Amino acid sequence: MPVNPDAVGLTGDPTERAWSSKDCLLYALGVGAGMEDPTGAELEFTTENSIGITQRVLPTIAVVLPSGGPDMSQLGRVDLTKLLHGDQTITLHREIPVEGCIRSTSRVAALYDKGSAAVAVLEVHSVLVEDGQPLFTNTMSLFMRGEGGFGGERGPSAARNAAPDRAPDHAVTYTTRTDQALLYRLNGDRNPLHADPTFAAKGGFPKPILHGLCTYGFTGRALLHALCGSDPSRFRSMDARFTSPVMPGEALTVRIWDDDSGRALFQTVAGDGRVVLDGGLCTFD
Repeated sequence: MPVNPDAVGLTGDPTERAWSSKDCLLYALGVGAGMEDPTGAELEFTTENSIGITQRVLPTIAVVLPSGGPDMSQLGRVDLTKLLHGDQTITLHREIPVEGCIRSTSRVAALYDKGSAAVAVLEVHSVLVEDGQPLFTNTMSLFMRGEGGFGGERGPSAARNAAPDRAPDHAVTYTTRTDQALLYRLNGDRNPLHADPTFAAKGGFPKPILHGLCTYGFTGRALLHALCGSDPSRFRSMDARFTSPVMPGEALTVRIWDDDSGRALFQTVAGDGRVVLDGGLCTFD
């Protein structure tokens, strides 16, 4: 039982990461921007020198900007091969600039004992170094198989943000590229599960799977266009739970239920109808 039951409240050392216009363009391409864009609505995310276009940044880039991600050392000697990404939330405190430098600090917000597994909730708070003010916050849950049984609280188990039993107000479909994972991994996640067929086979997959956060980025694009008029300054937060892996080349349909309150529920389904992102909530202005 290597997980540290006293990890709650511990923080990691701050890390800094600078990014440029090129990083923003690469991220946009990694989550499919510009692939199917007959109206040119995504030019501002995929180009920096088009006439009359000012480059802007997709809000979900917040998941890749913090250097190295959350500090896992606070959790103890966790077996990373038994680690699953449960859910992911981003909260935008303002629009992300095209270039800059952030200072990020991670914190163990909660640790739950599920018996056969443990669930850690990690927060990563990022401030813009230029002015020291908050830029965005990442919150994620990590499901650690075999790490339970330490006597901690079981934590919440009820489903949240359930999709309504009616037709969605919006349904946006994007088709991922067959080499989408190879493109997305250039944003920093070089896990061979997403690139090496031999490694993927050892994990029980017929071929390398798409990064969960790439599916998250495709979904964020749909939410941005359907709910925010493609304006990143209106995008406030996005929360979703990962429920099924996606194979590169699959089509993804984002179903959105908007009640005109600045809050919308959503889920993302693959072409065969299975839900790959669930319990989604997006807030916006």
